[in-house]
Amino acid sequence: MSDASSLAALRDQHAALHMMIEEEQRRRMPDALKLKELKRQKLKIKDQIAQATAH
Repeated sequence: MSDASSLAALRDQHAALHMMIEEEQRRRMPDALKLKELKRQKLKIKDQIAQATAH
């Protein structure tokens, strides 16, 4: 996978996690543990994007 396509894939994953977080937050009784895990994953991907664009 090229750098551009891997960066695009990371951005797609980041956007998907963002949507999942928003969807969970809109639920009547959001699952706090699920939200915590989704946010952790999103932050990890954000760090990977930042690292990839820094080089």
